[in-house]
Amino acid sequence: MDLFSRTWAALRAAVASLPGEDFAKPSGCRGWLVRDLVCHLVIDAQDVLITLVTPASAEPTHDAVSYWAVGSTPPSGDDPLDALIVRLAAAYEDPELLKFHLDDVGAAAGRAAELANRETRVSTQEMVLTAADYLSAYVLEWTLHHLDLIAHVPDAAPPPAEGPARTRSMLEAIAGTAFPASFSDTDVLLVATGRRPPTEAERIELGDLAARLPFVLG
Repeated sequence: MDLFSRTWAALRAAVASLPGEDFAKPSGCRGWLVRDLVCHLVIDAQDVLITLVTPASAEPTHDAVSYWAVGSTPPSGDDPLDALIVRLAAAYEDPELLKFHLDDVGAAAGRAAELANRETRVSTQEMVLTAADYLSAYVLEWTLHHLDLIAHVPDAAPPPAEGPARTRSMLEAIAGTAFPASFSDTDVLLVATGRRPPTEAERIELGDLAARLPFVLG
């Protein structure tokens, strides 16, 4: 849960530091500009708030790893929800308004996470998790989207190192195998999730695992 707070605070700080012109640059999410990604983060923050106040009495059905559904087709940006995000982001017009909304809702989500009892069971998307597992799952979300945010904004601060390290371990649990030790945590995340193709040398190192890529998480 502490890592949730650190990765979320770092992502929000990175957004806050962006000049307005960077919001029109592409992000690492296919089909989304930086402004679209930031609008998605507002929705994510709302989801965190909603989930943390949706208690469940049933036994947990998922943990931080099994929370994630895995596909093999990267998003194109044409999904109706993805397209809605683009329209919502455009409606803000002024990037400062979008920054303000993320800071407002995002800070509330951060406070809710800090106040949550880690053993409390919460319900979301027909799943039951402990609050600790739910927030741990979101470390992956914040870390991947932090990498998306800075994909074409090289001056922006990267995620804290423990975020990619933890996310790598989660991806390896999802894959059921370790990625080559020669890969940095960031390279594992980018290649494994289809955010960039592996180089020929990386493909050789990946071996049979290369045929299973990408792991598209949703």
